[in-house]
Amino acid sequence: MERRVFIALLAAGLAAHPARAAARPYLLDQANSTVAFTYQMNGQPFTGRMPVASADILLDVDNPPNSRVSAEIDAAGADAGPFYATEAMKSESVLNTAQFPTIRFRSERVEGTVERAKVHGLLTVRDVTEEITLDTVLYRQRGTDAGDRSKLSILLTGEIDRRRFGAGGYSAIVGPVIRLQILTRITLA
Repeated sequence: MERRVFIALLAAGLAAHPARAAARPYLLDQANSTVAFTYQMNGQPFTGRMPVASADILLDVDNPPNSRVSAEIDAAGADAGPFYATEAMKSESVLNTAQFPTIRFRSERVEGTVERAKVHGLLTVRDVTEEITLDTVLYRQRGTDAGDRSKLSILLTGEIDRRRFGAGGYSAIVGPVIRLQILTRITLA
């Protein structure tokens, strides 16, 4: 009798609190993922791009705080728009891509919902690590059905002060604030 009561109570508890999905691994679509950045040069906005080299993504769509991401950005493969701006950005006084060809990001904490979240993490540029916060929105990719979580797009936006990373070169003509717009396309592993 006790066993039947225990099983009935357990079943009732599980029905009242359905199991949440755990964080699941996703694969990066490198060809369609990029870090776009906007900077001011001589008071005019310019936009550049850096390829996302790799990413380890664990995503819990039902409970975003369980999610984790780490990524490497190919700074050496960056394009800052005009040729001279790209060369200046890769130079020793800015990103110094000869010595530091990659930029790394690792999430530390995620807060919010699947509709709108904040990802707090550590960004390493030129071997200098600083905390940053990125606003995050998750989308289903075009052509997927409602509820399909197999192909997603993540848009992360934020800004950094390049001087915090020792990348302050050309300060007379290039502003310190870099605005980030990171679009990552991922597929369920």
